[in-house]
Amino acid sequence: MRICVFGAGAIGGHIAVRLAMGGSAVSVVARGPQLAAIQAQGLTVQAQDGPLHSRPRASADPADLGPQDAVLVTTKVTALPEVAASIAPLLGPETAVVFINNGIPWWYFDHTAEAGRRLPALDPDEALRRVVGVPRTLGAVVYSAATVVAPGVIEALASDSRVILGELDGAMTPRLAAIAGAIAAGGMGGVAVPDIRAHVWAKLLGNLMNGPLCLLSRATMQDMLADPACRAAALTAAREVMALAAAYDQPIRGQTPEERIARSLKIAHRPSILQDLEAGRSMEIDAMFQVPLQLARAAGVPTPCLDLTIALATRAAIGAGLYRAAAA
Repeated sequence: MRICVFGAGAIGGHIAVRLAMGGSAVSVVARGPQLAAIQAQGLTVQAQDGPLHSRPRASADPADLGPQDAVLVTTKVTALPEVAASIAPLLGPETAVVFINNGIPWWYFDHTAEAGRRLPALDPDEALRRVVGVPRTLGAVVYSAATVVAPGVIEALASDSRVILGELDGAMTPRLAAIAGAIAAGGMGGVAVPDIRAHVWAKLLGNLMNGPLCLLSRATMQDMLADPACRAAALTAAREVMALAAAYDQPIRGQTPEERIARSLKIAHRPSILQDLEAGRSMEIDAMFQVPLQLARAAGVPTPCLDLTIALATRAAIGAGLYRAAAA
């Protein structure tokens, strides 16, 4: 398969190398020092199964790469307007576009009973809806505790890295199977599912349980949760997220809040939202924090713990000049 990874940072770079290891014809859209390093020496991933290396075609301009069988969008949600403005040269008549992003996705209500409902903070002016369109779109969540440790070099030492993908209407299609298979062929989990929204909420549980508190404490999940007061707040936040997911008919199953806390206690990883703050990068406050709270208000689900931690985290982002709230 010809697959372009749009956004070759920590997550996108890891996926790109795995795709290449599995035999796909891989290209990447990147910029800055990361692009220069990829063009000069390729991408290296320090993974649990050993060092991995590939030399994908790389450019800042999608027009240099041409139409693809699939495009995996792994940018920050804050960069999606730029994706919408430049992705067209990658799109052939049958190109699928997989959005592998954090938080609530722009397409969330499509193919549901609320199909006309929009999330303007996530797709300003509906640019993605116009340029990419819902028929091309697949949803995905990724689990990969990855970090760019130097330009072109990514550390991804988790043993269970995986991408979970699904069609928006729940169909198990050939294109879904092909993309999941291409990822899995490189030694990373590639899982096709009929219920991608349930997996969005399961990932969001960790983002909301740990993200604001790690951001405020400037600590890894392990260190933050070692504090009893922080652990109690995280547990309360987890219960609020589970109530919110259930209100949208996507109950989070498989683990209790206590089990999720116990798992996070073993992970010495700084969440991406904290990495962004420390690196001075634009922060995904809307998709990960503000839009979930908007959904809670609309559903009448009380979230007092999340209200406080997200308000403080948002103020920290604003104070650092890395987030600007949308006009009311």
